Amino acid sequence: MDHDPIAADWLAHLAADHCPPNTIRRRRAVLRSIGNPGAATREEVEAWWATRRDMSAATRSSDLASLRSFYRWAHRWEHRTDDPTLRLDAPKVDKGLPRPVTRHDLRTLLDRLPDDLRRAVALGAYAGLRVSEVAALEWGHIEWAGARARARVVGKGGKPRIVDLSPALVDMLGPDRGGNVVTGEPVAWDGARLQRRVNRLIRAAGVKRGTFHSLRHRYGTMAYQASGDLVAVGGQMGHASITTTAVYAAAASDAGARIADAVSAANAPRTKP
Repeated sequence: MDHDPIAADWLAHLAADHCPPNTIRRRRAVLRSIGNPGAATREEVEAWWATRRDMSAATRSSDLASLRSFYRWAHRWEHRTDDPTLRLDAPKVDKGLPRPVTRHDLRTLLDRLPDDLRRAVALGAYAGLRVSEVAALEWGHIEWAGARARARVVGKGGKPRIVDLSPALVDMLGPDRGGNVVTGEPVAWDGARLQRRVNRLIRAAGVKRGTFHSLRHRYGTMAYQASGDLVAVGGQMGHASITTTAVYAAAASDAGARIADAVSAANAPRTKP
């Protein structure tokens, strides 16, 4: 891939379009796994796909999405006239329900983590930001509208959005030192480094199955419980489709538990008077 000018141009395009660095690294790795994707034939791409059969469905689906994004771009800019992934079928990925960090575990993290990572955790749990969005957030991106604050965030694909922040969250982040919100300095970490640091300290704090993404899961679940509004929650979290947000409605619903209780009660043996 080092001698593939089409692939190099695409990666440069992603960087110019403010694609998160960790996303670019992952897409570069996918292209390198093929070798020469810009000139690869359909047979070569299908042979590459066959070598990934033992990988998880989520990994295969993500890698195929990256590759298809590359070939769409190549077709748009007239580098290629075909799509060698046309006959490939993406595996179905069962995302399951969100697994939000518990209130107790969140409190433990906020009490134990150093100030920089505590601010990062707070932005994940109380604003629902992705780790790359947290890493890039600067104080200059936070504006006050009356008694409430809003953050200007650049999400996936360089898409900007406005995220409402509670005054309590802003107080947790403060004071405003200028520069990057997490580091408190002009220099920011990239998302991959921040995620590694937070996840490592989450484990060290004894929070089982906790990751930075589980903080975002907590936000989505709590936000839907509070509002019942999928569109508003999806807008806050930067979801491209409401179907992505719908998993939080399922996680927040107790209908299944109420049904199970009602059925059990109806079928329970009657006690003699």
